[in-house]
Amino acid sequence: MSQDLDIDFLRSETPGCAINTHFNHSGSSLPSNAVLAAVTEQLQREALYGPMEAAIAANDPIEEARAEAAALLGAKPSEIAFCTSGSAAWGLAFAALPPLREGDRILVARQEWGGNLTTMQLAANRAGASIEVIPAHTDGSVDASALAAMIDDRVRLVALTWLPANGGLINDAAAIGKVTRAAGIPYFIDAAQALGQLPVDVKAIGCDVLKGSGRKYLRGPRGAAILYVREDFLPKLTPAYLDVHSASWSPDGPTLRTDARIFETSEKSIAVLLGLGVALKQARALGVANIRQRIIGLSDQLREQLGTIPGVTIHDLGTEKSGLVSFTVDGIAPQILRARLAEKRITIGANGVPYTPLDMTARGLNEIARASVSYLNTTEEINHLCENVAALARQSH
Repeated sequence: MSQDLDIDFLRSETPGCAINTHFNHSGSSLPSNAVLAAVTEQLQREALYGPMEAAIAANDPIEEARAEAAALLGAKPSEIAFCTSGSAAWGLAFAALPPLREGDRILVARQEWGGNLTTMQLAANRAGASIEVIPAHTDGSVDASALAAMIDDRVRLVALTWLPANGGLINDAAAIGKVTRAAGIPYFIDAAQALGQLPVDVKAIGCDVLKGSGRKYLRGPRGAAILYVREDFLPKLTPAYLDVHSASWSPDGPTLRTDARIFETSEKSIAVLLGLGVALKQARALGVANIRQRIIGLSDQLREQLGTIPGVTIHDLGTEKSGLVSFTVDGIAPQILRARLAEKRITIGANGVPYTPLDMTARGLNEIARASVSYLNTTEEINHLCENVAALARQSH
């Protein structure tokens, strides 16, 4: 576990740490005082001077936030767009692909996020295309060699959820990227759980599009997400709609932006984006590699302790694991477990089939409890969570 992070100080600068024992960082983490200040101070400026006027004054900080996002991903600022949510970001990029035709194929990993999957399914059904699942290794992770064997001239997209929402698996995103790049096939990555938890280098991964949330491990406010679109891939996309920010009108047709901001609109929450910018600076200052090492240590502790509790089953797959710890308790439905822990001011998540339908169905799971660890968590908090889970497990028998 890294010694470089001053956890006591970081917790003191996070108001939520004094209120709850928070293990739902993969759902939405706890923002710092600095993030809160960035949001509220902008709202105050809007109230005093008008939202449009305050937005003009915030232009430079917004572009600083874009540069921070690019640096986090190993990208160029021109390859970064800000969206209102990860789902919106992914959906905008998918809708900009050339229309599917009958017989086309989309290849997905078993852990694909339910929202992405249903978006693809709707388009595939309309066109007479198909969605096919890439086989997995014995540890549950996507098999890049199996993907290579599936490639033909009808494959229009490969989609990967890097870190699934229903457990600690980490897919090998770079291995998939080698296959798609060699075949010249578009490659989309859902990195909602990765940003702020894992070091990310889009060039090394080889993806064309990547999206991530601001509210999860980056600890930004809700309502902001990051969309990366590779510079050379952007000309292949046609946005589903435009506004005055993304294109200019002329009688001969619109003149489109030539950077990723073609996916942005003029209407957005400046306050939220300023908060995201502060969160990005904080994550980069702490060092995502340092964050990753601490999360590994804490999540390993949590899995080990939960695994010793009678009636508790750990459901995490993968060889390399993330900070998302999935489990069930005999006799207690995950949503009930979540509610009972909340009564003790302990927050966890509970995910059902809609979040990761292909994987949950393949494994015969209806619902799992999810305790997701951040660098903000402590050994004492892990002990507190496990003591309460153990007490509830005893009560259920």
